[in-house]
Amino acid sequence: MQIEATSVMRRSGWLRALTTLVVAASSLTAGQAGAFGLDDVARDAEALARQPYREPAPLPAELAQLSYDDYRKVRFRPDQGLWRAEALPFELQFFHVGRGFTRPLKLMEIVDGQARPLEIPRAAFSDEGVLPPSEVVSGIAGLRVHHALNTPKVMDELIVFLGASYFRALGAGQRYGLSARGLAVDTAGGSGEEFPAFTAFWLERPVPGAQTLRLYALLDGPRVAGAYQFDVKPGATTIVDVQARLWLRAPVATLGIAPLSSMFLHGENQPVADDYRPEVHDSDGLQIATGDGEWIWRPLTNPRRGAFVTSFALKSPRGFGLQQRDRSFTSYEDLEAAYERRPSVWIEPLGDWGAGRVELLQFHTPDETHDNIAAYWVPQTLPPPGQPLAIGWRMHWAADAATQPPGARVVQTRFGHGYREAPIPPQRLQFHLDFDGPALAGLPADAAVEAVVSGNDNARALRAVAYPNPARGGWRVSIDVERADAGRALELRAFLRLGDRTLSETWSYALAPQ
Repeated sequence: MQIEATSVMRRSGWLRALTTLVVAASSLTAGQAGAFGLDDVARDAEALARQPYREPAPLPAELAQLSYDDYRKVRFRPDQGLWRAEALPFELQFFHVGRGFTRPLKLMEIVDGQARPLEIPRAAFSDEGVLPPSEVVSGIAGLRVHHALNTPKVMDELIVFLGASYFRALGAGQRYGLSARGLAVDTAGGSGEEFPAFTAFWLERPVPGAQTLRLYALLDGPRVAGAYQFDVKPGATTIVDVQARLWLRAPVATLGIAPLSSMFLHGENQPVADDYRPEVHDSDGLQIATGDGEWIWRPLTNPRRGAFVTSFALKSPRGFGLQQRDRSFTSYEDLEAAYERRPSVWIEPLGDWGAGRVELLQFHTPDETHDNIAAYWVPQTLPPPGQPLAIGWRMHWAADAATQPPGARVVQTRFGHGYREAPIPPQRLQFHLDFDGPALAGLPADAAVEAVVSGNDNARALRAVAYPNPARGGWRVSIDVERADAGRALELRAFLRLGDRTLSETWSYALAPQ
């Protein structure tokens, strides 16, 4: 496909050609009155939504059938990065189409408020001879932004967009872990999941010394089209502000806003005997801040089989996110994967999201190569097809939870029994929770701290006791429960209270049917 460039000149080995296109009523061209902005992309999205969805043309076989090893040989040359020659604070590199990345992107660069076609030549890639002969690149599948994130002289990866509407970002010192998406459609419910994709990007050239990079994207899918604005501000916690305008072509069962995808194989609450690593996960829990001030922590699980969907009905949520709370190397013992350095992501609504639910999908994975966790916001009501939904959120890509409960939080969940004199029936379960945080600091060992525990109607003979944990600080809660029916889900809640004062967030645990 044709990818666009900023000027007609040779620069750092690039052949960069600018072609001025005039297409009436399309924001894919220059010539719009005023500075280019989200409104321009939104016009394209609205126009798309009024038309039947069109599947992208298939890739040539020699690209679509590249082997995994051959596709890895196709590499963008770092010295060809966009804006590298100008020594700007951000620079871009690109991914070639091929193998599973089959949809070429339309790319534009915004210079002085005007959108201009951006073309990337074949010479920008090294490929060891695996690409078909061509004078120009066959198509760009994705892009990644580089910035001096960790040291002033090294341009590290900051955020990458590749595959459907997937993207992921990093803060300083972090390693890639969980991913985000522009939108999730019928991830749970409906007739099957749909993956709308970003089909075009507008890349706003930063000024010298800029602290934020702005990108726009056009989303298209069988039942939805949308316009997105991303403002990326790197740091110890990298902030990504997202503004989205969405138009439905047809009704959907579950529209997932600000979706996150992660992996949980096993952890302290679900250990395995044949892995030398105590824990293997990109995230260990879902954290939620409700509109009425309650904080909720749900540890993740890897169900034995099938999918397990739970949700939290809320009004005007303050935030939610998949977190990697455990930051100790000894919890993972994996020198290569470095799970202790995977980011947590906190979603902060921009504006009032109204009523809806945070939905959590967990399904079985046999290994760590597959994401098996998804979390997203589902609005209670949606506009009818043809009417826009405008919504925004701020993403915190943090080394630790960007936003934490003001009191005590759960730092450990363990499941199982200790010493036993006789076999314990399988329906009798035991949990051990450790809480720590400012609300527990300085409490005397004899403080009348109470564990308030409840469960659904599948939980019987609940018993809980709270006591100080002198070994690691904070307080421990031990819970005994009998599961009435192993074929139904078990849900439990627990928090700490001192008199009429709530000391901690709410631990919310769910076991899938067996």
